[in-house]
Order: sequence, then C-alpha cells, then structure tokens
Amino acid sequence: MIANKALRTPLRAHIAAAALLALAAANPASAAEPNYANQGDHWTPAERTEFYSLDQGSRIMPLDWFKALKRPDGSHFLDDGMTRYGYLRNPDSTAGLPVGFLVAPESKTLSMTCSACHTRQIDVGGVSWRIDGGPAIVDIQHFFADIDTSVDKVVNDTPTFAEFAKQVLGQHATELERKLLHKQVQDWFKPYHVLMTESLPPEGWGVGRLDAVSMIFNRVSGLDIGTSPDHIIKENIKRANAPVRYPFLWNAPVQDMTQWPGFAENGNDILGLARNVGEVYGVFGVFHPRKDFLYPDGVEYLSGSSLNMPGLMRLETLIRQIEPPKWQWAVDKGLADAGKKIYDRECGANCHEINTKDAAKRVCAKFTWRTPIQDVGTDVAEYGVLERVGKTGVLDGQLLPKPPFNQRLKRDGESQINILTVAVVQSILRAPIHFRDIALYEPLLRECLNNGSDRADVTAQALRENFLGVIGKSLATLYQKPEEKTPPAYEARVMQGIWAAAPYLHNGSVPTLADLLKKPADRPASFKVGPAYDIENVGLAKEQTKFDDTYTTTASCDPKNRDASGNSRCGHDFGTSLSDPDKKALLEYLKSL
Repeated sequence: MIANKALRTPLRAHIAAAALLALAAANPASAAEPNYANQGDHWTPAERTEFYSLDQGSRIMPLDWFKALKRPDGSHFLDDGMTRYGYLRNPDSTAGLPVGFLVAPESKTLSMTCSACHTRQIDVGGVSWRIDGGPAIVDIQHFFADIDTSVDKVVNDTPTFAEFAKQVLGQHATELERKLLHKQVQDWFKPYHVLMTESLPPEGWGVGRLDAVSMIFNRVSGLDIGTSPDHIIKENIKRANAPVRYPFLWNAPVQDMTQWPGFAENGNDILGLARNVGEVYGVFGVFHPRKDFLYPDGVEYLSGSSLNMPGLMRLETLIRQIEPPKWQWAVDKGLADAGKKIYDRECGANCHEINTKDAAKRVCAKFTWRTPIQDVGTDVAEYGVLERVGKTGVLDGQLLPKPPFNQRLKRDGESQINILTVAVVQSILRAPIHFRDIALYEPLLRECLNNGSDRADVTAQALRENFLGVIGKSLATLYQKPEEKTPPAYEARVMQGIWAAAPYLHNGSVPTLADLLKKPADRPASFKVGPAYDIENVGLAKEQTKFDDTYTTTASCDPKNRDASGNSRCGHDFGTSLSDPDKKALLEYLKSL
C-alpha cells in the first residue's frame, strides 16, 4: 500500500497542476502577477491600488446590467476580465473588473477612472511589465461599439431582453417590473446610440488611440446641454476622426499646458481639477444643466451631477507621485554618455528638456515645466477639431466665463471649446454652493493663499472671501483655441520615461524610437500594435499576438498641403540625418532617461 501510494502521489500532483493551469487559463484573475516598473519611492502598492479604482464620477450603466449583457459572440463582458480589449487585470477588484473600472459607491453603477486609459503593460521575452501612468494599449472603440450592439439587441429583440431581464431581476419578476426595466434600458440606450452612431469613425481609431477631444466635445455639446427629457442636440455631434495616442501622466500635473495642441492651461491643482472634470464628462459623467431663472444667468449646472470632486482632487495628488518608469534592462553607460552629447547638440534648449525658468506664471503654481508647443511638420487633424461649433442649448445666455452665448446672433453656433469651458468652469465654481460645503475646496484654497504651502493658519472666513477670486482667476483662460496665424503645433513632452510610451508622435504613427530617427519615407508604412516590446529599437515589436490590429500610416509630407488624415508619419525630422553609430548612441541615452 505504501508503494502504491507513493506511485499515485506524483500522478495526483501532475493532475492537480494541470487543473490549476487550466483554471488559470480560463480565469484571468488567476494569471501571473506582472512585474511592476520602478516608478519611485513615493509610488507604493497602496497608492497604486487607489489609482486603479478611484471614483471620479463616471457613470456608465448599472453594474447588474453590464454583467447580464452578452457581447456579439455570445460571451459576457467580464468572462475574460475585458482583456480582449486590452484592459489589465486588477487583483484587488472584488467585482472582477479590470484596472480603471470600479463599482461606483451607493449607485452600484459601472464606473471608469483615468487609470483605464493611462496604465500600460508591455511584454519583453515572455515577462510582463506594468507601467502606471503609461499610455494604455487598449481598443476602446471596439469596447464602445460592442456595448452599443449588445444593448441594441436587448432593446429590440424580445428573447434577448427576456434573458437579460431574468438575469437582472430574477426569474420571479412581475410583468410590470420587466416593462419598467425595458423602459430604463431604452432611455439609457437612446443617447448612447446617438453618440456612437454619429461619433465612431468606420475606419476605427485603432489600438492605443482615441479622439478624446472630439468625444468630450460630443458628450458635452451633443448629449448634455439639450432640453429634457433626452438632452440631445444631435447636430452638435461630429465624427471623431482625429485619434491620438494616449499621453503618459508622470509629468501631467507640472507641465504648463496640456492636451496635444496645448489649448488647455495647466500648472496648479485648480487647473488640474478642471482637466479632470473635462475627462469625466468624456467618460460618461452625468451632467445635465437646466434652465432655472432663480440663478443669475438662468442656468442650474449641477442638479443630478455625478462629479466626485474629492475623488478628482485626490487623483491629482496621486498622479504627482507617479515618477517616470526606470529602464529595466542593461544600459551601456559610455554609449549613453555619447548619446547625451548628440541629444544636446541636436535638440538644444528648445525641445523636450525640463525647463522651469520659462514656465507660465499661474495662480497658486508651485513647480511647473514649460511645455513648448512646436510645429515639427506632423499631422494636422486634431486642429480641425478645435474649429468646431455647436448650438448652445440650455447654456444660451450664460454670463461666465466667456462673453454671453447668443444663438440668435451666432446662427452657426458657438465654439465647442467655449461650450466646454463654460461647462467645466461653472461646474467647479458652483460645486461648493450646490453641495453646501465651501470646505470642499479648502485644500486648494489653503495652498493658494499660502503661496504653495499647506500650513493651517488660514481662517475659514479668508477661505470664503477668497473662493471666487482664487478659483475664478485660475480658470479665467482655461481653454484657448490657438490663433489662426499659429501653424498646427503640438506639445513637446519631456523625454523622461519616453522608452515606455511607444508608438510615437502625437498620433502614434511611428512604432519605435529607432524608426523615428529615420526619414519619414523610410518609416514603416504599416505596423502591428500590441504589448510585445522591442528593447533594442525601443518600441513596439514587429510581431504582435495580442490584437489583430495593423496601423496603416500615410506619408504626404508637403508642408504647403499638410496631411489631415490623422495617420501621417511625417514630421519630427530631428536626428534623421545622423550616422548609424550616432543613432545607436542616442537611443542608448533615451533608454536611460
């Protein structure tokens, strides 16, 4: 018996191991932990956990609806933890949601936070590396489109709705309860379907890209500022056809301008709050201002708003703690030192360096970096988005912070940048009044009144008296459309951590830094997008298995007729004439930043 038991034990162990492997393959939550890149002593597991699931105020749909939905292939959205779209496993999510998704407190609603789009994972030699604050490698358009298709079928196909209702309500629900659920889903679906139908480009954004500016404009001006009951102004929604690469976050709080064309002021926590409010409106935050003549300008902005102001302010603190990721592999120091000399010679003092001397002087600003907005001959598509106008809806006649909107005088509508400005600024100004809590912004005001210090000797009366002055002055010129005489130019971000941000240029049209050092005509005309990484050429590996996605670029480089396709690989000619040894040295230096 002992001999037989000894023989059976290894067999049982093999069977158990095989079962565990099968379970791991079927259940993404049991997959191996990735390695985490070194991002500084101030970025701890506790901060990471909070960053992955911090509520900002996004409200997509009730979680039980989402769990009951079936994708077009018959699977549920959470069967694979949403990894098919590139979203990353979050072992701390009790609901099985990926990084950047959470269950909103109290409402039990599926919510989205900024880490969904700003957390990256790359694969090198079979090892996965997680980079917090990095540009996500996700296919958000297919995620949006699959929700649209799935809910469409629930609304319009009787058997599908019956199965959906059974999962949401249980098998003993009454006919009245089922009818009410159908009406709720139908009401939810109407604006969502309009947004997806009118916004999503048929050619697709591609993995790792999103036309976020268009989607924010479309949400606010197209779905939020119309009259009740549906709040829709369909003609304000334009095709979101200028996708850009997600930016990295490790310098977001301290650069003096933000957004790729640099139209949004930045550089203090109040402006950071504004940046984040706009982001929430773009990812399903509830915002339905309405006419109310009890207010000075006749508009009530925050009735039913889902903005989580404390969460948004906490987010700004968190991303300040994310440092650029350190290169995880060997660096040839001698070669990198030679590369630094080449970099300094080629780029000089006006490109990507950290420059505090020439930064804009903001109210409450502490330490900021100048973000030069430069025309380097790249794609101009996003500038077309900034020209869009729209009907002003219930905001017509508002007084602050722009000149009053007047639809009778401006038949074509108001600049959508101005509409967004009003929505964001008024939401921030009204929040303490709406929520009857001036202390909501106490940390921001205290820091401003103490010239950057957070000492506690500012009285409550001083906070109240200075509220409108400090907040209003910071937000007075929040968004500024570039002047017509300004050529299409984009922000030159710092190079720290640039190795982890492929593909390159604002529109993600160049797969590696080695390719960026080639003449535009010699850069890849197409390339696969995914997490597999090439650490020799610094960027996306040629072969990818995660997605079946190929990015096809264009190369119309005529400076008098700039490419507006959104996909041009032209421009940024710095370093393209270097010798091969100099390019190799330059790449080695960029790895070390």
